[in-house]
Amino acid sequence: MLRIEGGVPTFELETRKIVARLRKEGWIEAGGSKHDKFEHPSRSDVVMIVPRHKQQSLGVARSIAKLAGWV
Repeated sequence: MLRIEGGVPTFELETRKIVARLRKEGWIEAGGSKHDKFEHPSRSDVVMIVPRHKQQSLGVARSIAKLAGWV
């Protein structure tokens, strides 16, 4: 999720919230071992990889947001 605080965008870092939003927006979990892999039925060219950590680093969160179209 993208929030604007003081003119600077911030990204959601908590993995469970990121995954919940992906599922809500129609992303389907497609397996994975050390990472969760998500695919979207209408966007077959994009595979979303989400590491299984409690929180994501800023760079990973930014990348997920861009791929998901949240930015």
